[in-house]
Amino acid sequence: MASIRTLFLAALAAIAGMIGSGEAHAQAIAQGKPIRIIVGFAAGGAADIVTRVLAAKLGDSLGQNVIVENRTGGGGNIATEAVARAEPDGTTLLMAPLSNAVNETLAAKTLHAKFGTDLIAVAPVAETAHVLVTHPSLGVNSVADLIALAKSRPPGELLSATSGRGASTHLAIEMFNLMAGVKIAPVHYRGGAEITKDLLSGQVKMTFASIAPVLQFVKAGSLRGVATTGLKRDSVLPDVPTIAESGLPGYEVLVWFGLLTTAGTPRPVVDRIAALTANALKLPEVKTALAAAGFNPLTGTPDEFTAFYRSEVEKWRKVVEAAGLTNE
Repeated sequence: MASIRTLFLAALAAIAGMIGSGEAHAQAIAQGKPIRIIVGFAAGGAADIVTRVLAAKLGDSLGQNVIVENRTGGGGNIATEAVARAEPDGTTLLMAPLSNAVNETLAAKTLHAKFGTDLIAVAPVAETAHVLVTHPSLGVNSVADLIALAKSRPPGELLSATSGRGASTHLAIEMFNLMAGVKIAPVHYRGGAEITKDLLSGQVKMTFASIAPVLQFVKAGSLRGVATTGLKRDSVLPDVPTIAESGLPGYEVLVWFGLLTTAGTPRPVVDRIAALTANALKLPEVKTALAAAGFNPLTGTPDEFTAFYRSEVEKWRKVVEAAGLTNE
């Protein structure tokens, strides 16, 4: 039978372990403060949908509210700067899209928050490719057709709708121009819904679109899915080739989202949020919800996301500078 002393020491050790675990948990959730995930775009958009799917599961894991806050304006810069100025305790997160990395160059004169200095990586969340779609009246069935058509017309005569200056739909056409040696001019809209409406009517003839919103029209033949923008064919459009395999090897435009937080946030806190995010993204119901919005889960450590983010900054810096895009 164990001695009273042995039992006493074991009890002390157990209590100490419980206290240590409690302290670590309190630090990780900043002593019960509510967590905010700030989104730089309006409710109902892709960024908002992805964020709300994740926030619900993070809230369950932490046992506290995770609030989604939409702060629109400045192409996402208002939200970015709000997180950069927040208390560095992990309670304020930013759902950063591809455009955040682009704005490091595109909006360098007006962006007052820099990655690595004011913001740090937490975890990647989701990604998807675009699809190049055309109205049947354009007579374009392949990337080769589009390049030939663009070269047969004066530079800038052929137009492509985008969801805004600096948006992924804009960047996709600028990269296409550079790699194909053509000049298709962007026409900026306020959002994807307006583009789809005008595309279906034939008012605009082409765009790079998120796959989910136009999938039904491509399958019905109302729009033509010419090519997708990932390096691999998309699982929901397996018969549609990629641009990379259609004559422009290396062409890749992926729309992604990931969590950033305020620089100076303790690494244990960052690691905990990253681990909970990765766990949430493995859940079948989360995968299903993301798939319904056209996204695939994207997982990785803070260090891996840091490297990815920096590579995206440099990739799009080259495109922005080569295309002559500047602050307006």
